[in-house]
Amino acid sequence: MVYLNTKKNILVNHHSLPLHFIGYHISMGICYFSNKLNVCFVLFFVIFFSDAVSLHIVPNKSQFFEYESVNFYCEEPSHGDVLYKMTEEAKQCNKTSGKTTVTTTGSKCTIHSLYARDSGEYWCGTAGGKRSNNIYINVTAGSVILEIAAVPVMEGEAVTLRCRNKIPSSSIAADFYKYGRHIGSSSRGNLTINRVSKSDDGLYKCKISGGGESPESWLSVSAPCLTDINPTTNLDGCKEKCHYADSTPWIIATILLSTLVVVVGLYLIGK
Repeated sequence: MVYLNTKKNILVNHHSLPLHFIGYHISMGICYFSNKLNVCFVLFFVIFFSDAVSLHIVPNKSQFFEYESVNFYCEEPSHGDVLYKMTEEAKQCNKTSGKTTVTTTGSKCTIHSLYARDSGEYWCGTAGGKRSNNIYINVTAGSVILEIAAVPVMEGEAVTLRCRNKIPSSSIAADFYKYGRHIGSSSRGNLTINRVSKSDDGLYKCKISGGGESPESWLSVSAPCLTDINPTTNLDGCKEKCHYADSTPWIIATILLSTLVVVVGLYLIGK
């Protein structure tokens, strides 16, 4: 039996084989042995081949206080540089900008101490011109932020909005708003939306009595996709869309090759 471990390797007879040349997603594999030839024929049922570039953010939120840190992770085969855009200029992550200090380790980009000027649209790209999804962050010098997902959330998930005061407190009475309309209150500063849907797309903010209010941020809800997607946020129109990687030829080739391997393997086993 062939299966995947968490490090994206294939384990065949307890021998680990790297998967970088194949892609990311394999559902299962079956190993057929021929007693005469002692050869293992492996059939992979491949869900999807993807060479799409994807950008992730940790922590997953779109609002930050000044002096907080943030990590960006670029997931793509050749580890492209993480770029970020402020005004009309795009800069590489491993450069510094004024007081902003950033470092890179492989595909990871860390901004150690955020400033308001670091607000903007972030993405990563490759030398070949491939570009990831966009992630927008808002860095504020104010006293209140709304912790809301920076990347699209899936329909049906439970999403919690958290209102944070720069000065820590054990009890935070907060009010939450969507497009300026009051949608709920919480004595703990949290508001949970159970089973979000596309109707929950929108601009949200929160207020803390005596503490001020947060900036507004967009919550994007995406429909579940049955196969691998590259979620892309259109920040100008504030709409989220899913687009599939250009992998149809790989899928067809994989199916044909897998079928051939099985036929040959079963033929040799039966001899």
